[in-house]
Amino acid sequence: MELKSLWRLHGFDVGQVRPQDIASPGLDDRFWMTAAVPGDVHTTLIERGIIDHPYYGHNDQKSRWIEQKEWWYRTQFEYAKTEEPGTRYELTFEGLDTFATVFLNGREIGSTDNMLTAFTFDVTRVLMSGKNTIAVKFDPVSLHNKDKEQFQWSSYTKERPWIRKAAMNFGWDWGPRMVTTGIWGKVRLEKKRIARLDSVYARTVSIDGGAAVVRVDAEASAFRGFRDRRLTCEVSLIDREGRAAAAGTIALEGGKGAAELRVANPHLWWTHDLGEPYLYRLEAKLLVDGEETDRYETSFGIRTIELMLKDDAGNNAFAFKLNGVKLFAKGTNWIPADHYIGSIPDQRYRDLIDLAVSSHQNMLRVWAGGIYEKDVFYDECDRRGVLVWQDFCFANALFPDFNKNFMDNVRREVEYNVRRLRNHASLALWCGNNEIDWLVDMKTSGGDIDCPFYGETIYHELIPDVLEQLDPSRPYWPSSPYGGNDANDPDEGDRHNWQVWHGSVYPRKFGEPPILDYSVQGVSFKNYKKDFALFSSEFGMHASANRYTLQKWIPADQFYWGSVEMAYRNKDTAHQKGILLMEGYTGIPKDIEEYMNFSMLTQAEGLKYGIEHYRRNKHRTSGSLIWQLGDSWPGTSWSIIDYELLPKAAYYYAKTFYHPVLLSIDHEPGDPLKIWVVNDTLGTLRGKVRLSVYDFSGTLLGEREWQADVPANGAVKIGELAEPEALMGGRPEQVYVRLTAEGFDAPANGYFLRDHKDLALPKASVRAAKTEADGEVVVTAEGGLARMVKLELPAGNLRFSDNYFDLLPGEQRTVRIARADGAPADLDGLTVSAINSQQG
Repeated sequence: MELKSLWRLHGFDVGQVRPQDIASPGLDDRFWMTAAVPGDVHTTLIERGIIDHPYYGHNDQKSRWIEQKEWWYRTQFEYAKTEEPGTRYELTFEGLDTFATVFLNGREIGSTDNMLTAFTFDVTRVLMSGKNTIAVKFDPVSLHNKDKEQFQWSSYTKERPWIRKAAMNFGWDWGPRMVTTGIWGKVRLEKKRIARLDSVYARTVSIDGGAAVVRVDAEASAFRGFRDRRLTCEVSLIDREGRAAAAGTIALEGGKGAAELRVANPHLWWTHDLGEPYLYRLEAKLLVDGEETDRYETSFGIRTIELMLKDDAGNNAFAFKLNGVKLFAKGTNWIPADHYIGSIPDQRYRDLIDLAVSSHQNMLRVWAGGIYEKDVFYDECDRRGVLVWQDFCFANALFPDFNKNFMDNVRREVEYNVRRLRNHASLALWCGNNEIDWLVDMKTSGGDIDCPFYGETIYHELIPDVLEQLDPSRPYWPSSPYGGNDANDPDEGDRHNWQVWHGSVYPRKFGEPPILDYSVQGVSFKNYKKDFALFSSEFGMHASANRYTLQKWIPADQFYWGSVEMAYRNKDTAHQKGILLMEGYTGIPKDIEEYMNFSMLTQAEGLKYGIEHYRRNKHRTSGSLIWQLGDSWPGTSWSIIDYELLPKAAYYYAKTFYHPVLLSIDHEPGDPLKIWVVNDTLGTLRGKVRLSVYDFSGTLLGEREWQADVPANGAVKIGELAEPEALMGGRPEQVYVRLTAEGFDAPANGYFLRDHKDLALPKASVRAAKTEADGEVVVTAEGGLARMVKLELPAGNLRFSDNYFDLLPGEQRTVRIARADGAPADLDGLTVSAINSQQG
């Protein structure tokens, strides 16, 4: 049973009260505040009106006192306890943040020191029939790290390496410091009898000849007094119609055993872009002398996953093969969906993953500085057909791998999360850490650190050892980036491209001091075309949040370009990087309107430029994961969806540049236009591709057409056109080029032949008229080409069928606007504008 009864919360100064008094069942806690569990202290204080919301303005500075307090949770519940032989009662906390002491009926039953794992307590001797009282004390984390050694390197703060807690709580370059505490996972009480099922592990061994073999390992333990009993485990795979696709019985000798299930004509699990993410139901029943005593159920997808490190010719590669099919990973990096992790609604996860799927993403990387995500995340990725790259929670720091207690804690964390997540079909890769191997070398070479690589044994010994025992079916990668001559080598392993935005100068080899180039050319997204990475697992650039999000969280008198509140939204160092990027492409903004437009356009066009390049080179490059999908607070960041779940311009561009079939032009000013078709589907494409050239008044200057014959999973250059010929009498700063397909499904793709700042855009006007359908408008451009048409409503979490698009004069586009649940949006307050128009 989940303990959803009324919980109460109170804070004290450290040492102010005796724990035995506060944990006592007889304590009168009716004057404490009520609190949600799962949840956290910050959110409770916000909901009770005790603190102003820390996301508004600078209010986070006013809530720092919370992390210095001792916080107590209490609840009472009724329970009918039975005393039959062989009965055990277990109290499980799925998430405690972080240093907690747990009491049941006034008795201390244990303490915890890790946010990233569950804790289970045997409460058989303490639980009572009738009323029971749980009390949980949370210490300030400072009590547990103030006397610890501080290492030479730990990004953003040196206090966190000893603490097994979400690293981003201490602040990151996209979010503020919010050192949370509280019961962030579910709390449940379970009754076990005679024996318990400790582990069920299922994985696809082979798919061949119209059949699949699924191996199921089970572990169980009998309680004292029953260890001579015969234990068996009945396992079955149930299809969607409720039929048993395969079944078997495991004899648990010594508490362990395995069986292989043969599934005839299996439905395979695919990513949503390659097929159907079909899920069976895996059932396991523990029998003691033929009597069922425990059971386990989960969804299960039949599929194989491989990480190719060599291609068929023996060259280096970094590519995922799903069911034997090499895929191009199209996706983003995932950070926690809110700083207040315990209070994130399940629906927020579903909304974000729905947005990812709707923009054709097939992979999400769970970044190391957050958490091993909640069950709802993996369940939804299973259901929606999205692969998961899972980092272990070690990010950008040295960690004390020389300390036995710390390493024992880490091992328990790793083992728990591997066991918890390994049955998910979506889970494609385990990765040891984020950027540590790479940054240790750079910081050593640059003279910032001269100590040993503390933490190295975690990623290169401990984790591989655990995976060999608990999940040998999945590939493991020690770090990201990793491989080659500097751990960020385009010729080996995966790569983080931070030449763009951060100005990192490449090529670079092990031992060479890092160099930063803060110039227009140094940070420019044009550097993407120099990158022939095997797999680009991090890259991106900032863009403003949407107007509604900024206005909601910034004081009205600070909503202007250059205000201190606008600057406070940006947690990155060296704010000039964003200015330099815009200077090179759009020009420097003069006001808040231009900042929102220019930053979004630069991000969108920059990501398009880079990802189209990666995809054209899919014979070598096998994935692109944008940094990042969403935001954990309402800031200015690399996200393509802002905190209020409103997509930025880059998101709508992604619907084209991540589409399974991509039409693209490879071009630089003065060079020929090279026409490409990229086909990520499993079928051959045959048809025609048309290039249409317009001037900004909407006049069609001319067209060219090429035959397209593109193999499955291939990329083909189908034609080339010299720039003077492509202009068809127009001027390069005054033409718009559009690619369309005939004979196969591909979205149109538009191009300008010069950077935005160099275009001679006319003044245009755009208007939106409601149709008879609720939530639908028709947008029309007049007077000239309308650049980046933007529709805005004063609401969050809306779905626009299209937004941030270009329209030729006289063209119309129908846009459907809905709430996240699919219901039509209220169109009151709708505005439509373009970069080269006045908002109207």
